[in-house]
Amino acid sequence: MEDNKTSTGKVALKYGIIFGLITVVFTFMLYTQDLHYQLDLQRIIITVIISLVFIAVAAVLGMLEFKKANNGFMSIGQGLKIGIGAALISGIIAGLFNILLTQVIDPDTQQKALEYSAEMMRDAGMTAAQIDQQLEGAKNQSPFTGLVVGLISSIIFGFLGSIIPALVIKKSEPEY
Repeated sequence: MEDNKTSTGKVALKYGIIFGLITVVFTFMLYTQDLHYQLDLQRIIITVIISLVFIAVAAVLGMLEFKKANNGFMSIGQGLKIGIGAALISGIIAGLFNILLTQVIDPDTQQKALEYSAEMMRDAGMTAAQIDQQLEGAKNQSPFTGLVVGLISSIIFGFLGSIIPALVIKKSEPEY
């Protein structure tokens, strides 16, 4: 049972905002290096690993804060609420910043990404017809589609980054 001192929602909001702002700084850093549109496999893997580490750290810190404020008790469900909630809130912040970045700050991002992808496909030996076919769907993608995909990814990563910490940190209240 949650204590009146804090709730999973408050803790998730706090760490979601912190993680979201860190993600914005990370994304802006990629932008300043002109790497925000270059999506080769190595960069995707590195970004996924960094994201999972950020989520796990935010989840652990949030769970520890919640457990301390609630007399040393936290259920697995409460831990998952904190981790997934923080990931979702940070995903909203990061997604909105990404829309701002790609639609206002650097509206040529999509074109740069398409050109970069086409170059990677040419280097892989694909024909012009194959490249055009691969890029056709991406040309019409809305930034809001990216936001939805990002939020779904945030929930999945939130679960993955929270399940082990929740299992380790949990402590059930004794039944009297």
